Amino acid sequence: MKKCSICGTELEDNVLFCTNCGARVGETTDAANGAGAAPYMYAQPYNPYDHTAEFDPKDISDNKAMAMLGYLAGLIGIIVALLGAQSSPFVAFHVKQIIKFEVVTLLLAFLCAVLSWTVIVPIACAIMFIIIFVLRIIAFFSVCSGKAKEPAIIRSLGFLK
Repeated sequence: MKKCSICGTELEDNVLFCTNCGARVGETTDAANGAGAAPYMYAQPYNPYDHTAEFDPKDISDNKAMAMLGYLAGLIGIIVALLGAQSSPFVAFHVKQIIKFEVVTLLLAFLCAVLSWTVIVPIACAIMFIIIFVLRIIAFFSVCSGKAKEPAIIRSLGFLK
């Protein structure tokens, strides 16, 4: 087995390009050899909201279903996930993200209820509920692929840090 010199992915002996980062096998970057890098090489972009590398792959594969449950079942899913995978950092990360979704949903429902006498606020709330639903689906499929990413929009709400 070979290892990619750029990202460290283990590769079959007969491959010419890394299946993870696309770099030519055996090539190095400027930092690795001090010379110019090939123009076709691409480095993995850094995503500060992707925490997948912080978790053990075995933990991810063993507890993926528990993490998915919270996105599907809401508050009940949170309780079941916490009870079913108490020692899993991967599930704990996703439980925190699900709690953020639940807080935003409750605040939005409260705002909609208080200002329901207006015409525009209920329409805006309905649109925001749809957006939150779509974000939840995206987060669910992210868990299905074994990722630990903070959901878009929700991560930018400062009061949920």
